[in-house]
Amino acid sequence: MSHVAHELHEEFPADTQRLHELKLGNPHFARLAERYHDVNRDIHRAEAGVDAVNDDALEEMKKLRLNLKDEIAALLVKA
Repeated sequence: MSHVAHELHEEFPADTQRLHELKLGNPHFARLAERYHDVNRDIHRAEAGVDAVNDDALEEMKKLRLNLKDEIAALLVKA
C-alpha cells in the first residue's frame, strides 16, 4: 500500500512533539488520535480500492475524520 495521506504528524507538522506528549499523557487525546488513525486508514483503503465502500459511506468517514481532526486541533491549542 502506498503512503497514507492525512496522518496527524503531517496535518500538524509544527506540533509533532506535542502530539507525542499528549498521546502519552492524555488518555482522551490518545483515544481521539487512535480513532483518527483508524478512520484515516479506512478512508485510504477505500480510496485505493482495497475495500469496497459506497460513496455515501466514504463521505461519512471523511466527515468523521474532519470532526476528529477539529477536536484534536482544539486540544493542541489548549496544551
